[in-house]
Amino acid sequence: MGAITLPALGLFVTTLGVAILSPGPAIIAASRSAAARGRQASMPYAMGLAIGASFWCLFALFGLTVLFRALPQSYTILRFLGGAYLLWVAVQMWRHAADPLAMEGESVAGPGFRQGLALNLSNPKPALFYAGVIMGIFPALSTAGAAVIYLVALSVEVCFYAAVTVLMATGPMRRGYRAAKTGIDRIAGTLIGALGLTLMLRH
Repeated sequence: MGAITLPALGLFVTTLGVAILSPGPAIIAASRSAAARGRQASMPYAMGLAIGASFWCLFALFGLTVLFRALPQSYTILRFLGGAYLLWVAVQMWRHAADPLAMEGESVAGPGFRQGLALNLSNPKPALFYAGVIMGIFPALSTAGAAVIYLVALSVEVCFYAAVTVLMATGPMRRGYRAAKTGIDRIAGTLIGALGLTLMLRH
């Protein structure tokens, strides 16, 4: 494993966990879906979010950030496309904020694995985050070491999104969401829309 040590892996996992839980479109969407639809219906969406996020680690490990640095316009195009997708998600949240929930228990209606994958792939900033963290903690990686880092990142992403989904799907969380659904959805939509605009406008 070369430069990979247990303390370095611990630092990587801690940094990644803090980043996942910081306010962002994916964590907002995962929380809202679980509170609205329940654990079983929302878990595929959460797994799509997790795997989509892990793909940015894979891309960072295998040179996507080198492409961004060599061709800055490619990152600009990706930022605008991603920001536009986040704005579309935000508009849909606002449009349907006042819609009643379909049922009291689990509801299969709503986003699934592919939508989760698309949402986290719409934001290229994790690629730069992963590249910065990986280069800072693991300055030299073999192919085997890169594979280990990706598997660790995938495991952390899956565990965190699964935990958020389980927590937000508990009875108290769901009852609280039902009581304030319109306001929560509009706040979530506003935050995701703001993140989309920030992604498009930030240099």
